[in-house]
Amino acid sequence: MFDRARLFRPALEVAPFLLGAVLRHTTAEGTVAVRLTEVEAYLGEFDPGSHAYRGPGRRNTVMYGEPGHLYTYFTYGMHVCANITCSPGGIASAVLLRGGQIVEGVELARSRRTKSKSDADLARGPARLVVALGIALADGGADLTLPPFDLVIPDRAPQFETGPRTGVSGAGGTGDYPWRFWLPGDPTVSPYKARSLTKRA
Repeated sequence: MFDRARLFRPALEVAPFLLGAVLRHTTAEGTVAVRLTEVEAYLGEFDPGSHAYRGPGRRNTVMYGEPGHLYTYFTYGMHVCANITCSPGGIASAVLLRGGQIVEGVELARSRRTKSKSDADLARGPARLVVALGIALADGGADLTLPPFDLVIPDRAPQFETGPRTGVSGAGGTGDYPWRFWLPGDPTVSPYKARSLTKRA
């Protein structure tokens, strides 16, 4: 279990501390846990790449709530992505879970990700991570301090690198936000791909 008070900060401050954190999810099939190796920060109404950029709405209600909850959304008509909310209630801020290493329940993760060519590929990318963990769109709003979830955050942020978020550029496509954080040299970090402006979290 983690101390929720550690998430009462903006996503840019929380994101580095989530590198190396272990997120565990238990379903009827069993338990899978992933050590996070890549994340992206989204700053709500101050961030043109965020779902909360235009203010609160039915879709992003979770982002304005208590930190430490799961924010899920459907993207590209086929994938679910997951975020961890942060900042005090009333301020939309979240960290997208982009990639990680399966550290528990590898066999179950393999059965869910049958197209993976290696274990490093099981949760490399936000949609793959969600599938490996068995997270569904309906899990949005789940409190990560309570079963079936568990989140363990390191006391200190590890050494990390930063760069532009994948597929997200500045307002009007005029610049990049270096708000992607990853563990350098880790094989589970997804390759960077620049795309046009896309709202992510």
